[in-house]
Amino acid sequence: MSAMTLLARGPLRKMVTRDTAPVEYALPVGDRQIDLSARLGQTIRLEWHREIRCTHCDRITKKSFNQGYCYPCFTRLAQCDRCVVKPELCHYHEGTCREPEWGEEHCLIPHTVYLSNSSGLKVGITRGLDATTRWIDQGASQALAIRVVPDRRSAGALEVRLKEHVADRTDWRKMLKGEPEPLDLATERERLMAELSAASPGSEIPGEPVDGAEPVEFHYPVAHYPEKVSAHNLEKNPVLEATLVGIKGQYLIFEGCVINVRKYGGYVVSVMAP
Repeated sequence: MSAMTLLARGPLRKMVTRDTAPVEYALPVGDRQIDLSARLGQTIRLEWHREIRCTHCDRITKKSFNQGYCYPCFTRLAQCDRCVVKPELCHYHEGTCREPEWGEEHCLIPHTVYLSNSSGLKVGITRGLDATTRWIDQGASQALAIRVVPDRRSAGALEVRLKEHVADRTDWRKMLKGEPEPLDLATERERLMAELSAASPGSEIPGEPVDGAEPVEFHYPVAHYPEKVSAHNLEKNPVLEATLVGIKGQYLIFEGCVINVRKYGGYVVSVMAP
């Protein structure tokens, strides 16, 4: 094996992406970004140094909460509140938002409700009008924006209604085993809108249709998918050294295992390659 060179050392962050064909990935480690797309087929050594730094305040923490926060930040920040995961529980209107200014900037703005196909059809939401980064982070092969609503709480309320008819989660193991069967997302959108209307006659569907929205497709840099998906746990084994064979969503696919980069936000690691 060739001698290994240190590419970067520092706290890990979720991968940065570019919507190209295939998607391009860079791995932020400390103050550097490693071009992973150029390293497919190479042996990568990822070593955790048993140190975690909060992705918000940078203090050292023994345990990571919510994918990278120390406990004080986890309990204080609005971005760590339960309504981020369950937007229908947004409580800004009750005057109890942890950080009202953060809520005004991130929650009281238009949100997009979408359909995607990563491990099958699912519904999701994202802030703003461009969901591309969200779709790529989820490893979606197809996606279609279906409604724009005025705020996060409204998006959550619509998602709750839609998930009575369609899944709202990705099966990450299935997503990492290969490309899903193609779907006609425009037809699925019409079906779901009709089912919502039938389920609540006379009830208005929140938001407005996305004018001119067309289904989009994404292709990922994967040489081959694993037959069996086995997740590497840095807590149990701090060293991962294997050939990088693919990247999809926020997962690195190695010969023999996969690792969810987002799960280890704030973990201080070294990354080496030939």
